Amino acid sequence: MADIAVTELSKELRDAIAGLETSSGLETTGIVTRVGDGVAWIHGLRAAGYSEVLQIETEKGVVEAFALNLMEDEIGAVLLGSDEAVAAGNTVRLKGTILEVPVGPELLGRVVNPLGQPLDGGPAIKAKLTGAVEREAIGVLGRKHVHEPMMTGIMAIDAMFPIGRGQRELIIGDRQTGKTAIAIDTMINQARQKTGVVNVYVAIGQKLSKIARLVDRLKQEGVMEQTIIVATGPSDPASLLYLAPYAGTAMGEYFRDNKQHALMIYDDLTKHAVAYRQMSLLLRRPPGREAFPGDVFYLHSRLLERSAKLTDELGAGSLTALPIIETQAGDISAYIPTNVISITDGQIFMETDLFYQGIRPAISAGLSVSRVGGDAQTKAVKSVSSHLKLGLSQFRELASFAQFGSDLDAETKAQIDRGQRLTELLKQPQYQPMSVWEQVSSIHAVDSNAFDAVAVRRIKEAQEALLTRLWTDHKDDMKALNKGDKPTEQLLKLIEKTAKSVAKGFEE
Repeated sequence: MADIAVTELSKELRDAIAGLETSSGLETTGIVTRVGDGVAWIHGLRAAGYSEVLQIETEKGVVEAFALNLMEDEIGAVLLGSDEAVAAGNTVRLKGTILEVPVGPELLGRVVNPLGQPLDGGPAIKAKLTGAVEREAIGVLGRKHVHEPMMTGIMAIDAMFPIGRGQRELIIGDRQTGKTAIAIDTMINQARQKTGVVNVYVAIGQKLSKIARLVDRLKQEGVMEQTIIVATGPSDPASLLYLAPYAGTAMGEYFRDNKQHALMIYDDLTKHAVAYRQMSLLLRRPPGREAFPGDVFYLHSRLLERSAKLTDELGAGSLTALPIIETQAGDISAYIPTNVISITDGQIFMETDLFYQGIRPAISAGLSVSRVGGDAQTKAVKSVSSHLKLGLSQFRELASFAQFGSDLDAETKAQIDRGQRLTELLKQPQYQPMSVWEQVSSIHAVDSNAFDAVAVRRIKEAQEALLTRLWTDHKDDMKALNKGDKPTEQLLKLIEKTAKSVAKGFEE
């Protein structure tokens, strides 16, 4: 087969290949036979392995690529950068390493590309260590069950769909429904609560103006010094978009493996799958469902499996993942959404209708779920939020039924009233994550019927007044509650009594 491929080449290329065969051999050296669209086809290099770095010697210097298609007679390599300098006839050599990126604390506070090169105009990163971009996930015996809370500061999530350290929770919904906002608030909350969690935000094909705004906001909030941003723009080659989440994960794994905790945000994996589809089609891989290649499930599963809570023997570090997936018209049964739903430990579904009704964050209580977070939920929040999800789901069902008729029995009316108050309570502005004591006090005020007299439209005002009063008059109790331990009956009665007193000023 190799002979047939060579006969189709020009005389110069045939001569170059013949020269290689007689001199240095085709084990560690090859020749570029054709190039285009960021992909180089190489004859030779029989010793090359999957994802190994190749060095193409061009007139303008060395251009690096990595092997992605290993075929009998040639290699399909994806170029890391522009293909302008690469031409047929260029010599290719093995670098002898797989793809690696710099890792370590030197990257904190920086904006880098997937190869670890700075994009923020700062000095070059002098990292002492490198990490493999592709690495096998920790095995079952190296993992511990998820049991430590990863507080997002968003009351609707921490109360109903709690996330634990080492969990993978998908954020899914249509464009412009607040998916990234949830991820950013979670990052801000880590800094505000001084959890010591390192944030790694991977922007895949995002507008550079959006990334610049995000960096400014994180600097304002004092979060940037414990954050690494791996950024790729829409104009970057598909190879960089493909590498971005793996490179970011390698950076996060450094902290996980050194007894620390890291939070990975992949924004978003839909664009990642599209970049991989583009590369696969250029590499002549057969397309399958929705024109994606057959291994697109493995693309994301091998990425998300790297997030884990490690055993005490391995240092008890953790890597938590919040992948983001964009749906089209709320269709969660499409190929990529169903793939990622089946890989992750639950999903937070953002509903377009709720968003436009002004219910923000627009989290669907019926379609969202956390499969392991209950074990990791803060005891204080767990003690007051047990009825929350069921109450909200029943309310949404009743509300749609109740709009057709006015003669409702007292019990249904009470349920709808409670649901309206809960819905109003769970609204939360962006960049304002709430601490444990604020969440517990707010939920208990509604759950204990203390706010039943408050007008629905004034619930947020009453909540603010309650939190101010509690912090002013009972600061020590609130600090104790903030530690997350289950509150005493005495403390719950204190919150209820204060809430009833506050409610009198907000009656209809």
